[in-house]
Amino acid sequence: MAKGCVARGMERRGMGRWTNAGGISMRKNKAVNNHVRNHVSSSNHPLLQRLYACKRTVAAIGEVEDAAVESPWDMEDCRLVLSDGSILRGSAFGAKGTAVGEVVFNTALTGYQEILTDPSYAGQFVVFTQPHIGNTGINMEDMESGTQPLNKKQCHLGGIVVRRLSPLVSNYRSNMTLGEYLEKNNVIGIANVDTRALTRKLREGCQVGCISTDASLTDEELQEKARGWSILGLDLIKTVSTKEVYEWDEGTDGEWEFNPKLKELVPPGTKPFHVVAYDFGIKTNILRRLASFNCKVTVVPCDYPAEKVLELNPEGIFFSNGPGDPSAAPYAVENAKKLLGKAPIFGICMGHQVLGQAFGSPTFKLKFGHHGGNHPIKHKPTGRIEISSQNHNYAVDPAQLPPEVEVTHVNLNDGTCAGMRNAYMKAISIQYHPEASPGPHDADVCFEEFVEMMLKAR
Repeated sequence: MAKGCVARGMERRGMGRWTNAGGISMRKNKAVNNHVRNHVSSSNHPLLQRLYACKRTVAAIGEVEDAAVESPWDMEDCRLVLSDGSILRGSAFGAKGTAVGEVVFNTALTGYQEILTDPSYAGQFVVFTQPHIGNTGINMEDMESGTQPLNKKQCHLGGIVVRRLSPLVSNYRSNMTLGEYLEKNNVIGIANVDTRALTRKLREGCQVGCISTDASLTDEELQEKARGWSILGLDLIKTVSTKEVYEWDEGTDGEWEFNPKLKELVPPGTKPFHVVAYDFGIKTNILRRLASFNCKVTVVPCDYPAEKVLELNPEGIFFSNGPGDPSAAPYAVENAKKLLGKAPIFGICMGHQVLGQAFGSPTFKLKFGHHGGNHPIKHKPTGRIEISSQNHNYAVDPAQLPPEVEVTHVNLNDGTCAGMRNAYMKAISIQYHPEASPGPHDADVCFEEFVEMMLKAR
């Protein structure tokens, strides 16, 4: 727009709305505008004629006068109130309402859709440190949940917090905007929040928060809701697990397959490995990677009895990722104890923590958890460094593991246990997500090790 279009005493506020210095909207005061237009159009004064021509251009290009936009700027119509009394105001998108959850920050630069649909985020609000979210919209191919035959819920987290919500979507696979997707899945979003300041606060320790678009609730009431909720001792696994047994044999799509060792490790014609997978909140891409490694997967509920698992004659047993406090799922630990040594076992994230407890070590809560796609992991036996994707708030205490359990992986950021091996019990586990391709392919070797264990046991 030409600079000459702004006459003295006028300024632009927001996007597309012109206001005089006194704050009176030229768009909404149509009666005044019509009177001015008639007067200016009949005048021969050069400055008035220039203003009239400029105003006609603005109306023709942006239809500024008749636009149905209620506000030219983002409204502060949503609040995030933390348990310590901090109040962050921002702009609502997605669903309306009020929700309570543990507030965590995620440092990943990409993959917000995979984060949204990861069942491990149940009971949590995710603060994205990447300042621009929503650019690529939402597609139907990258869902981490909701694609399984008996589990159609896609979004399990309680809300998201972003600095800037992208006003435009640009991706050839996109089916809808992020706001539309959140509204469809009843998830609240809040934008225009200082996520850098919020992340610095969360690094001092985890907090519970309450997000609300309900103006009738006071800040004090929202703070009380936050203070009255805790994730400690809360069994969230049963809220995301399948309720029935189902089969999975769909591998990674050919155009996305990246591991050249697949045909070498499992040549064509190799009998599929029968793996029973405990669903603590299993991600779709974990199932795909197992199937790509020639595994025929039988997925069972989180509390499926160990005796029934053994009746399925598995060649391998898998314990999946999942949300919440691992100490709140003693049934999973008891099943793990009964299955150790019966068949090769592989655990990821919650599965790692369940196995740690089955070995005899308790878990403890981290100060602010590990959430992101850039965590360095050291594989101690080889010295190999893997870039990992992580999402957990708890860790296994290595000091209380028995001598026969080897700590194979260490998180280089804080030295916590990131992997274990019990050679006698034929069990391995890792505290990160190899299927998320963070390195991008550094950690896929974990699936190779699991398959090699099953090959040796045949």
